[in-house]
Amino acid sequence: MTQNWTADTIPNQTDRVAIVTGANSGIGLETAKALAAKGATLVMACRNLDKADAAADVVRQEVADAKLDVIPLDLASLASVRTFAESFKVKYDRLDLLINNAGVMVPPYTTTEDGFELQFGANHLGGALRADGAPLRAASGDAGLEGRHGEQQRAPHGRDGL
Repeated sequence: MTQNWTADTIPNQTDRVAIVTGANSGIGLETAKALAAKGATLVMACRNLDKADAAADVVRQEVADAKLDVIPLDLASLASVRTFAESFKVKYDRLDLLINNAGVMVPPYTTTEDGFELQFGANHLGGALRADGAPLRAASGDAGLEGRHGEQQRAPHGRDGL
């Protein structure tokens, strides 16, 4: 991997459909802006719709011709993950790029609506259902689907060996 990677290194993403979870702030928002700038059709998958809509406005301000959609996704709710997948399938016939950015880290002990510890439920179960068990794979036909997890995105920035 090139040590001097930048968003300019991203190839043209025209005609590709990308989902970015947690796209309303931080790495997720920066990823969303970069993919939109490269022509991807972008799905911003976020728990807080007010923040997601504000972030979508930021993307549109920076990328005037951005093709994007906001679909609610709460990884701490398996029902929300399933609803997200079904909503995605209604609007899109395939998925080319899945950026698994959203998650929680060391929250106070609480449980999800499904009864799981929050970090385990959101980061492991919600993410696994979204990426592997949800109907997204069927929508993409599994052909050419690329996925990245937040930790993989951080690796070029000093966390080698992940």
